[in-house]
Amino acid sequence: MTDANLSSGNLSGASLYGANLSGANLENANLSGANLENANLSSADLAGVDLTNANLSGANLSNALFAGTTCPDGTNSNDTSMQTCVGH
Repeated sequence: MTDANLSSGNLSGASLYGANLSGANLENANLSGANLENANLSSADLAGVDLTNANLSGANLSNALFAGTTCPDGTNSNDTSMQTCVGH
C-alpha cells in the first residue's frame, strides 16, 4: 500500500501489522487502537491522524510528517519538543 491515499479513512482497531504504508497519505485518518507493529510508515503524511492507543512498536517512522497528530499516549505532536509521536 505504498503511496496509498487513505486520508480521512476510519481504520480504528485495524490490524496493519508489518504493513508497508511508506509515503501513504493518512491525513486526518482515525487509527485509534490500530496495530501498526513493525509497519513501514516512512515518509507517510500523519497530519491530523488520531493514533490514540495505537501500537507503533517497531514501526518505521522515519521522515513521517506529524502535525496536529494525536499520539498513542494522547499527547499532541505539536506539544512535543520534536513535534513527533516517536516515543509517545
